Amino acid sequence: MRTIRALAALWLAAFSIAAVAQRDLPDFTRVVEEQGNAVVNISTTQAVRRSAALPQMPGIEDEEVLEFFRRFIPRQPGPGQPGQGQGPAPRAESRSLGSGFVISQDGYVLTNAHVVEGADEITVKFTDKREFKAKVIGADKRTDIALIKIDATGLPAVRFGDPQKLKVGEWVVAIGSPFGFDNTVTAGIVSAKGRSLPQENFVPFIQTDVAINPGNSGGPLFNMRGEVIGINSQIYSRSGGFMGISFAIPADVALDVQKQLKEKGRVARGRIGVVIQEVTRDLATSFGLDRPRGALVNSVEKGSPAEKADIEATDIIVGFDGKGVESSSDLPRIVGSTRPGTTVPVEVFRKGATKKLQITVGELQEDRVAAAEKPRPEKAEPAQANRLGIVVAELSADQKKDLKVQNGLVVTEVKPGARADVRKGDVLLTVVHKGQHTELKSVDQFNRLLAGLDKSAVITLQVKRGETIAFVTVAGLTDKG
Repeated sequence: MRTIRALAALWLAAFSIAAVAQRDLPDFTRVVEEQGNAVVNISTTQAVRRSAALPQMPGIEDEEVLEFFRRFIPRQPGPGQPGQGQGPAPRAESRSLGSGFVISQDGYVLTNAHVVEGADEITVKFTDKREFKAKVIGADKRTDIALIKIDATGLPAVRFGDPQKLKVGEWVVAIGSPFGFDNTVTAGIVSAKGRSLPQENFVPFIQTDVAINPGNSGGPLFNMRGEVIGINSQIYSRSGGFMGISFAIPADVALDVQKQLKEKGRVARGRIGVVIQEVTRDLATSFGLDRPRGALVNSVEKGSPAEKADIEATDIIVGFDGKGVESSSDLPRIVGSTRPGTTVPVEVFRKGATKKLQITVGELQEDRVAAAEKPRPEKAEPAQANRLGIVVAELSADQKKDLKVQNGLVVTEVKPGARADVRKGDVLLTVVHKGQHTELKSVDQFNRLLAGLDKSAVITLQVKRGETIAFVTVAGLTDKG
């Protein structure tokens, strides 16, 4: 009898737990019913030369296919095949599909810039089968945001939420047109926030595990209150399809961009004129910083806002405009979102102490790419390898003038097993140890400095390679000679 009662109790407990679990499962129906009508399908056409269209064969690794892996917007050639042996190939249409959503009742729609890029004609289709031709108000490639407009009023529009309040692990819902299937609903959780992606310096992406596929691009990401907190933009995939990792542009970034696009047709971004790198644990140790944080300034552009604000190479920027800089990737976002001409406070860690400065932000005009050329110093007298396993020589007056440096030592030889990750032709400018910065002026000075360090010492070298300046950390030296 006791056994029967015990089994009954266990059965009741299991039933109760299942009932609670069933009750606590998320219900997405309200979000879809309230907001689904504001999500649209976007199709575009673009005139292309048929001869340029590539055959649809597996294994082709052209630029468009690579873009397909990175973005998720399908492009398909129009019907027909190019003629052969008939002179210039006729023109065809390239079609693409994406998603978008209405942000105002008078017809403004947000989507991704890559959805409408190069489009000759844009068609916006609603769930009730109404179709409208759209025009591009403005597009910003750096954030992948585009604002388009249709001639209509009284439209259903979305509500926006605050992505700053979004929590990792929170349920989110995507509505879009994967593979052209209108108003498809998928759901998942927020996997991470503030993700940095290669070549995407201005967007702190929201990472989710929401199923996203070609055609979802530009569609909204909702929280459970039915508020848009992001725009689905990219996926990580090795197949071109969903593999569990997708990225959305935060709504606050999108709203700021669309406001500027609506007012001026372009986006004005701030810049201060510095080259930076991440602060590793070893760099933090050698600079005397309490922990790895901030953006290490490799070089300062001449005449730039940073130079005028007295920011120096080897400074670590730990705060900008009242916002903390935890990672080097934080700085471009914060500076980029600052209006050009604005004067803001900047906090730097310099030679063991924090210093507060004021900087007037300039405007970003174009991407700058550092030259990859190596300096070509004159031949120097050979010297003994030091405790880093490298041979250095002093620069001549002409070399200093050509390299635009006041002092420094050129690496003439790198011995096998060298401790420093430098190359022949590199110029060493300074060495940092326990927050102390020493400008390198002579071979004897450098070697004496190294001779006085413990074998386990962690030092950082400021290295000039061509037009690029970087910091190289060395953890441990060879035995003293």
